[in-house]
Amino acid sequence: MQRLWKPLKKISNLAGHIKSENIQSYQQFNLYCQDESRFGLMTMAHKALTIRGVKPVCNYQHKFENTYLFGAFSPVDGSHFMLEMPHCNADTFQIFLDDFSAVEKNEFKIMLLDNGAFHKAKKLKIPDNIALIFLPPYSPELNPAEKVWWLLKRELKMRTFKTIKEIQEALSDAIKKLITKEAMKRLTSFSYYQNIV
Repeated sequence: MQRLWKPLKKISNLAGHIKSENIQSYQQFNLYCQDESRFGLMTMAHKALTIRGVKPVCNYQHKFENTYLFGAFSPVDGSHFMLEMPHCNADTFQIFLDDFSAVEKNEFKIMLLDNGAFHKAKKLKIPDNIALIFLPPYSPELNPAEKVWWLLKRELKMRTFKTIKEIQEALSDAIKKLITKEAMKRLTSFSYYQNIV
């Protein structure tokens, strides 16, 4: 726990770019952890139980067609926002930011995210009600959004999909089943984020 918390001790310095005059007009504030994940036609392998000495046999598909989920999840109250996109780049990240900004316009959203190059693209226009705080490099364990992708991928493991449309439908079903406010709060409420807020 100490090792995880240590990089966040100076989070106030990371948040120094948030100007107080920009946030005075907002009625509420929330903290979100943001990330993206790829879901594709290549079968997601997983462990399987078999009789000792018997190698498990399962369906497997080797295809490089993908879709991407962008998501922001609040460890404070379980609020969440997800958007499926065909690519993962600065243009699609801009669409995500704009759509996320339009949800709860009176909420100021502080968003923790990794140091992906497109997260820092110069052409990005960050909406007024969103502030970005970048996590330390190479520290995915600090981002609880990773646990959301793990949950969804576990639901789709060892399944084959013929088309992107099929995996989109499976993802939609998994999201309806698994992604609730209560589940997101339980999954992402790391103690060190609760201590921050």
